[in-house]
Amino acid sequence: VRWDFMIPVGMGCQIPLTITLEMAASGQGIRLLVHRAAGDTIPEALADEVPVTLILRPDLESRGCHQATRALDGPEAAFPPAVQALSDGFVFAPAGHRLVCRLEGGRFVSEPEWQYRVPYPVEQSRGLAAAGDLFSPGYFTCELVGGQVAALSAGTTPSPLAAAAAAAAPWPSALPLEEALQRALRQFLVRRDGAWTVLAGYPWFLDWGRDTLIVLRGVIAAGRLDEARAILRLFARFEKGGSLPNMIHGDDVGNRDTSDAPLWLSVAVDDYRRAAGRDDILDEDCGGRSLRRVLADLARAIWRGTEHGLRADPETGLVFSPAHFTWMDTNHPAATPREGFPIEIQALWYKSLRLLDEIGAPGAPWGEWASRVRAAVIELYARGAGGGLCDCLHGAPGIGARRAEVDDACRPNQLLAVTLGLIDDRRRARQVVEACGPLLVPGGLRSLADAAVTRPLAVRHQGKLLNDPQRPYWGRYEGDEDTRRKPAYHNGTAWSWLYPSFAEALVCAWGASARPAARGLLEAMVPVMEAGSLGQVPEIVDGDAPHAQRGCSAQAWGVSELLRVLLALSED
Repeated sequence: VRWDFMIPVGMGCQIPLTITLEMAASGQGIRLLVHRAAGDTIPEALADEVPVTLILRPDLESRGCHQATRALDGPEAAFPPAVQALSDGFVFAPAGHRLVCRLEGGRFVSEPEWQYRVPYPVEQSRGLAAAGDLFSPGYFTCELVGGQVAALSAGTTPSPLAAAAAAAAPWPSALPLEEALQRALRQFLVRRDGAWTVLAGYPWFLDWGRDTLIVLRGVIAAGRLDEARAILRLFARFEKGGSLPNMIHGDDVGNRDTSDAPLWLSVAVDDYRRAAGRDDILDEDCGGRSLRRVLADLARAIWRGTEHGLRADPETGLVFSPAHFTWMDTNHPAATPREGFPIEIQALWYKSLRLLDEIGAPGAPWGEWASRVRAAVIELYARGAGGGLCDCLHGAPGIGARRAEVDDACRPNQLLAVTLGLIDDRRRARQVVEACGPLLVPGGLRSLADAAVTRPLAVRHQGKLLNDPQRPYWGRYEGDEDTRRKPAYHNGTAWSWLYPSFAEALVCAWGASARPAARGLLEAMVPVMEAGSLGQVPEIVDGDAPHAQRGCSAQAWGVSELLRVLLALSED
């Protein structure tokens, strides 16, 4: 990031100053370059030989991203002794952390002070603390003449800087979208205990089963097959009775409250074998079973019924999902109840059955089951009058799909029925895409249309009704978590990860003639990537204008899906 200043210093003179902030090459810190440009081409510039004094005063915190620093709660006493002064900087080492900050060619003056009640408007919009306290251990100072650079480094280890060379380096040019997305995606692939994994989003998400397997589609499309194969093998080892972990905390894989993660495994495996041009991955050993066997065992378990509540309706072949087991899984309060037969679960189930039939997996009539699922979706999910597909057939456990209650809410999940091949008739596919048109906003697809519904969608918290069940759309993701943000999360908030699916479905429905429009939709994400976490895709944006970025500032599946569909559109 670069700021350019012309600073008045009296007598009609000014100082041309450029401040650049960038990540250190090691990725372990930042550096701040303050460059007093030579004034020979600027008539009003202060003479280069006249020195000016530069003072830089840093503020420090040591906290988690959901906390705020309050000086009187302990830091006021703990932070000052944690500072070790150096001649040109300091070491700040509160419990468990260590920050080294130095100014090349300058000196550090120890002069501790606090700023109290500094406003945090973004935190406040999330229902968190509206203000916090900041600690400054002192200040840096040096003199600059025209053409000189001061270089301040801050990180876990001190890093020597070639200040003049860095200041003279050319400013980087804009990256092509594909290259920017490739770079962004690499930041989510990390090593944990010698194995590859995917962090779902920065700053606060860890490893999630569903997110990881969706992200693998983009990883595979990007050609990173070794990492993808290792992660597929790892997750397949965790398959148990038709379930996969919803999240992974170290060795803890006990949270399996997800109906879609097991099915995304099949989608990612199919993507891998097509990208690799061979099927040898199916013979990988996954804890004593081949991957082919894992996929078959998983599907058979779902057909019979899993201990977590997934089961196939024997009459229609559709899969029942417990409430809050899909990606729309906000459950405290029950903000997006979708107990029954959600449409994207049927699309994923159909894709899994087709894969098992294609690879000749033994043990069940996979192709017959797939045909049954497709026929049931065409029969039961039509919203009528060209309105696309309903989002869910609602019903309690044990209720068959034909007796379930059809909703009329327009959600973007129906796009997966097109992109995963469940709806292959172009007339029906076009109806789905057209129905989802009102969900498009800059930066994402709304999770619910701003429209009245016949079947009410009530959101309650501690017995209190939070929304209008007949107009359940909630367009701003801000405020208290349980009573404001969670009701909005999947009921109007726009999501980046499904946005590329609209472009993909557009081409599925209209063919090659729609490729320019689809690519234009993807390129419309560039301003979004430049407005927040630079070069990254945010998790969500408000459904209402001006569509402010919310949630994680960098989300793995938002990046991976944008890259995957962009690459797919460049293929024949």
